[in-house]
Amino acid sequence: MARVFVTGGSGFVGSHVVPALIEAGHSVVALVRTASAATALRQRVGVSEAGLTTRIGDVTDPATLTSGLEGCQAVVHLVALARDWNNGKDLERVNTDGTVNLLAAATAAGVTRFIQLGALGVEERADLHYANSKARAERAVRESSLDWTILKPSLIWGERDGFFNIVAALVKIPAPVVPVPGNGKSRFQPVWIGDVARAIVQVLGDPSTVRRSYELGGPRYWTYTEITQEVARALGKRRAVVPMPVPLISLVAGASELIRLPFPVATDQLRQLALDNIGATDAVEREFGFTPRDMGGRLGYLRRKLSAQ
Repeated sequence: MARVFVTGGSGFVGSHVVPALIEAGHSVVALVRTASAATALRQRVGVSEAGLTTRIGDVTDPATLTSGLEGCQAVVHLVALARDWNNGKDLERVNTDGTVNLLAAATAAGVTRFIQLGALGVEERADLHYANSKARAERAVRESSLDWTILKPSLIWGERDGFFNIVAALVKIPAPVVPVPGNGKSRFQPVWIGDVARAIVQVLGDPSTVRRSYELGGPRYWTYTEITQEVARALGKRRAVVPMPVPLISLVAGASELIRLPFPVATDQLRQLALDNIGATDAVEREFGFTPRDMGGRLGYLRRKLSAQ
């Protein structure tokens, strides 16, 4: 069993991956940004001091990574921003440069195993800030000398997720319709957080996965419209889903970003909708030997307040 350094331990994915690693017999050093995040992580995962150590730090500050990596045999890198308010500069600083910092720190500490949580459907395109930052991070991992594995999930659903809770917030607004950007036909392959955590644990213990990338998706494709309809069903709401022209939503989103007013979707995310976020529906079963959970009928957690999760 390994001592594993996990970035983003207090985030949505981390709060599921950390207990999965500990349950598998590993010990975890979780990098978190604040003492309150460390406390929240301990309360959330409910594990003993022996199984979990927390370290305060930030992947954008290399000096804060050294002590946590001491004595570790592996890294699971989960930290990533999905959007920013700075024309992509923060996405590059955290997603790309943060990964480069961590690769260098791991190499200096003698850690050889590196698991990177990438993203499905990303590519190096300057006009797609998130996709570009994640694709460049993946390239840095592939070009490193470490024993890397890259896992590339589609949208991840489960307790405390981001995307589906945002859609749920729109559905909960007392209005007869819910707008979706574009024609609503952009395709996704939602994957359950439990299956993502299972895959991470599995590749960590399997040397045959070294220097390989894997796509993680659920057993079927969903359009943006179908996802919104499924969220409405989970919430028991009757809503008509109405496609809205991307230029119109981009105008509102852009204005909101200028004054830093929260808006459900970023202009960069709207541009990303031009690319489908899907892979082979049998990829997980073929590569990992288990059937991923179908999202249909399983979004009941959205009825609970996010803060209570």
